[in-house]
Amino acid sequence: MTKMKYFGTDGVRGKVGKILTVELALEIGKAAGAHIFKEYGEKSEKPFVVVGKDTRISSDLLESALIAGFCSRGVDVLSLGVVPTPAVAYITRQMGAAAGIVISASHNPYFDNGIKLFGNDGFKIKDDMEQQIEEILNYPEKLWSFPQPEEEKLGVILDNAEAPQKYIQYLRQTIDTDFNDIHIAIDCANGATSKIAPKLFALLGAKVSVMGNSPDGININAGVGSTHPEALAEFVKEVGADIGFSFDGDGDRVIAIDEKGDVRDGDYILFLCGQYLKEKGRLNQNTVVSTIMANLGFHRGLEDLGIRSIQTDVGDRYVAQAMLQGGYILGGEQSGHVIFLEHSTTGDGLLTAIQFLEVLKFREVPFSQLSKVMNKLPQILVNLKVNDKEQILGNPLLKEKELAIEEMLGSKGRLLLRPSGTEPLIRVMVEAETEEICRDVAHQILEVVKQILNK
Repeated sequence: MTKMKYFGTDGVRGKVGKILTVELALEIGKAAGAHIFKEYGEKSEKPFVVVGKDTRISSDLLESALIAGFCSRGVDVLSLGVVPTPAVAYITRQMGAAAGIVISASHNPYFDNGIKLFGNDGFKIKDDMEQQIEEILNYPEKLWSFPQPEEEKLGVILDNAEAPQKYIQYLRQTIDTDFNDIHIAIDCANGATSKIAPKLFALLGAKVSVMGNSPDGININAGVGSTHPEALAEFVKEVGADIGFSFDGDGDRVIAIDEKGDVRDGDYILFLCGQYLKEKGRLNQNTVVSTIMANLGFHRGLEDLGIRSIQTDVGDRYVAQAMLQGGYILGGEQSGHVIFLEHSTTGDGLLTAIQFLEVLKFREVPFSQLSKVMNKLPQILVNLKVNDKEQILGNPLLKEKELAIEEMLGSKGRLLLRPSGTEPLIRVMVEAETEEICRDVAHQILEVVKQILNK
């Protein structure tokens, strides 16, 4: 498939006013709306889409432009306001919407924003549909080949104040226990979970201590949230919580913290949930889907439990695709995207947190003790900022160094170089028997990249 100009691995994302402009948001609404109106045009009821957003200062203006685009093409818009991304996916399929749209740049800083789309089934739209929307963005005159709505069939903005509450009730129904005896600390990243997360955990009976729940449009992900778990780690120790959950800006991922303040990423969550589901006879085909970023210790641990692990490219959409194709119910990423396909169509930080709490309550041991069942290899993740990711990654000097390191590590470690799908970065991941080896390998890669850039 041809590389797209606007759509990346998670929709359209970039700096507001430079990459993601008001004009582009309007055109995305018009392009997606044109396809929807054409598909639903023969039906008696007018189509509608669901739109949600995070707390960035730019989300309001982008939402207004996006909604205008949809309405101009004869599509009604149900605006949910500030809600987590998975709430949009759930409400879309639960209410029979034609599509769901989220305005968010996830874990990125406030000056970035993004637009991602879900199909009427609640799954992220396929690459070919993104390609069709992109085609109209590149050639706006193609809009004229689509049916135009009559004046009386223009779209309007719908309101349903109860929709977010439906999402909370749905989450509550995925478990059959409460958390009356558990003290939970949460970090809402000053993002989309700021209001909804405290309500959910209180509804479940937990004692809740909250940080990162005072969004001002600028402070989303600023030193808080799943990309800064150290903030919650300190908070957990300060308030004496049994466990902590750190969400990202749009609430589709979560990182856990044990009672000692140690950070436990998505590998731990996925491993412990997989073990629990297998014991309960609920892990379909005894298989867990992960990505190429999952730690070697994760795979070895699952193998010891008699659980098969399947790897995909990085991105929860690819995890979801593999799960659907194979009929698996559990998958996720080290970054904290975890998909429970029995309950949801996408990564959901809140759902993951309560599913994991059910495991913790069942085990009746502290989280720190529970984590010992998996032995992760030392791992280093480094982000290298570059202008041309593909050119650097394809450079013969880097390829030669990569092969030499892989030969040196053998089966006792791993080196992975990949371009970020959403930022101008090369992501370097090293796993080895010691942290010293990891640091040395990462340094070697950095020196080669510097050498290439200075040529």
